[in-house]
Amino acid sequence: MIHSPTSTSVPSTAAQPRRRGSARTVLLVVAALVLVGIVVWVVRSRSSAAAATAASAAKMASDRVVPVIAAPVVRRDVPVWLDGLGNVSAFYTVTVKPQVDGRIDNVAFVEGQHVKKGDLLVQIDPRAFAIQLESAQANLARDRANLNNAKLNADRYRILSSQNLISTQQLTDQQSSVAQLTAQIGSDQAQVDTARLNLDYARITSPIDGVVGVRIVDPGNVVHASDPGGLVVVTQLDPIAVFFILPEDDLPAVSKAMAQGPLTVEVRSRDGDKPLGEGTLAVVDNQINQATATIRLKAIFANPQRLLWPNQFVKARLRLATRSDSLVVPAAVVQHGPQGMFVYVIGTDSAASVRPIAIDSIQGDLAIVTSGLHEGEQVVVDGQAQLRPGSKVAPRPAAATSASARVEAKP
Repeated sequence: MIHSPTSTSVPSTAAQPRRRGSARTVLLVVAALVLVGIVVWVVRSRSSAAAATAASAAKMASDRVVPVIAAPVVRRDVPVWLDGLGNVSAFYTVTVKPQVDGRIDNVAFVEGQHVKKGDLLVQIDPRAFAIQLESAQANLARDRANLNNAKLNADRYRILSSQNLISTQQLTDQQSSVAQLTAQIGSDQAQVDTARLNLDYARITSPIDGVVGVRIVDPGNVVHASDPGGLVVVTQLDPIAVFFILPEDDLPAVSKAMAQGPLTVEVRSRDGDKPLGEGTLAVVDNQINQATATIRLKAIFANPQRLLWPNQFVKARLRLATRSDSLVVPAAVVQHGPQGMFVYVIGTDSAASVRPIAIDSIQGDLAIVTSGLHEGEQVVVDGQAQLRPGSKVAPRPAAATSASARVEAKP
């Protein structure tokens, strides 16, 4: 029996690379886990540092004192205004034209001069009209003499007719002559009046009190009553009118207020800064402009200082009523946020807090508050952009701010 030699187990060359690959994979996984741990540690460290920095910054911000301008909440009467745009118009405008033909002998005014009603403006050569007047007066005197003679003859014929010394026809003819001459006297008198009127028309006077404009025709020119142009334009500037427009939605309120008494209208310059006058609403136009959905109103103003001028563009304010005993703050106090309107209120600890409020209306630089505030509280007028709830503030005295001064001083 033949025995085979004893065999020794030898590792396969294919198994060795598999074991080395498994070891490499384990090392890579371990390295990846270590790297992930390092990254997580770094991120957490940085987050903690950022949070600490943010907390420190927030603490510093909360500790920082913010300078602001403050104003008190006050209670007072507030006028309610309706704002509109308008233009000034002369109360009366007259284009002076000749009513007779003739040559201009004299221009008696200076351009821009203030004239009274009846003041001489232009003198047309009066000689032709004086001659016509003399001729008409002569005709009148002649016909009056003829009438007197005819009346005497009629009286004689009446006596003779009663004695049957003349025929009735002769008396009737004489009475007819008296009637004709009487009518002629009336015609002559009309001619005299016409000639006298033409002579008066040759002296052109101002029909109104006002200011004359630029001279249109110079002396020496022959003018006619039929000329399309005039000699000069006279405008009345005191009083003066202002026409302005308001939305048609305001018409019911305006009508109701007019029924209770005269309404005050205030006008300001085009930029709204300079007051130009205060007048009274005279009339509301009798129709609404459908193209613009507006109503047209007219107000009358005294204008002794000539601050208003025809065709001047102005801003008009109609005073509807007065809200008595209202809580008011400067309009700049009101802020708008996602939850509505709010203000920053300064507490007794000099910290600013957010307070929601309700506003009835804003009148110019004032806001009428209906809820959310109490009289005497201090609110921030300027500096809100730097504030957060709880921020410490250093308010300036309300009297040192223009907005607060307007709140206190405005009537």
